Amino acid sequence: MPPTPLPPWPVAPPAHGGILLREVVDSDLDMVRELATDPYIAQTGTLPADATEQHARGWIAQQRGRHGEGAGFSFTMADAATGAAVGHCGLWTAELGAGRATAGYVVAPSARGRGFAADALIALTVFGATVPGLFRIGLYIEPWNAPSIRTAERAGYDREGLLRSYHRIGDRRRDMLLYGRVLHGGSGARP
Repeated sequence: MPPTPLPPWPVAPPAHGGILLREVVDSDLDMVRELATDPYIAQTGTLPADATEQHARGWIAQQRGRHGEGAGFSFTMADAATGAAVGHCGLWTAELGAGRATAGYVVAPSARGRGFAADALIALTVFGATVPGLFRIGLYIEPWNAPSIRTAERAGYDREGLLRSYHRIGDRRRDMLLYGRVLHGGSGARP
């Protein structure tokens, strides 16, 4: 079965609270390089640890191409008051044909502790509810990651279970908590 085509990029940036979600742009370079200073981020995604300017620019280009290749929506989290880039999040749609997507979020170290991740996840979830055929968004969170668990719960996601040895992070397989949000049309849906 061919992949389900994505709807167009949103005309109005999704927003909630102190965050708006916009396209990843070249001027996000400093924020991307700051993300690369967190060794955990390098283990969980495609941004290398201590990324050089060249690596960071390549990562930005990769994120800008995600929608066009049908992988999903890759957003920069921007502080709604200042426009400054404070993190990154994405809605990944590999299973859109089955009505499912996953989400991920990360905040730059200098911007943590201000509720940006929860605001971004709420904005991303509200946006996800506008994607035709999307009924559920899942999150995979390591059990030790209390800040991410709080973010998921603040954004209305429910803990659904523990997936043992589910995902490779770094050099070993890790347990992951599964959090989910049913958007509409199913058991457990919320407005």
